[in-house]
Amino acid sequence: MREVFQQELQEVQDRLVEISTLVAGSIDRATRSFNESNVALAETVIEEDHKIDALAAELDELAIQILARQNPVARDLRIVVSALRISASLERMGDIAVHIAQLSRYRFPEKVVPKGLRGTFREMGSLDVEIANKLTELLRTEDMDLAEEIRNEDDKVDALHLSVFDKVLGETWKGQAADTVDATLASRYHERFADHAVSIAKKVQYLATGDWVPQDT
Repeated sequence: MREVFQQELQEVQDRLVEISTLVAGSIDRATRSFNESNVALAETVIEEDHKIDALAAELDELAIQILARQNPVARDLRIVVSALRISASLERMGDIAVHIAQLSRYRFPEKVVPKGLRGTFREMGSLDVEIANKLTELLRTEDMDLAEEIRNEDDKVDALHLSVFDKVLGETWKGQAADTVDATLASRYHERFADHAVSIAKKVQYLATGDWVPQDT
């Protein structure tokens, strides 16, 4: 029975890696569609989000079945419960990628943000993609160095997010109301994507070390 249980826990981990891989691909296409005004890429992100949702739902069902059949305790229980929470965060990250892609589709053939902010959003998008790829590897390997790298990259996203607000609230901002709304929403989506990755990294770190990283560090 213990061997079967360990196989089930491994399947949970494998499924988390699979979902995270899809999320990484989704944010890569979403940010490219956003920065390139590529509606075809945007449509791909939107149309394929159901795969992430379906896999997350299947993983949740597996985790619930494990709880019911195996009645895990201690660390095993934390693993299964954490998997449910990580699955929810990954599903939300996929939704955020969709939101970014939708902005690109709505504004096509125009770019979503004015020229003065495009470099900032290219950098934010690149960081989000890097974070997503590192998160997938973290879920696969539990390499705690990756958890720290994700937190550091998130700090960079946060700084860029603040710079967008400084720009649109500044006296030199020439954008229209729609430009302000689009830039604010897009910046928030990029920032929240990274925040979810940090939240997952903290859960993985806790499972691996038993040490919980406070939210404000």
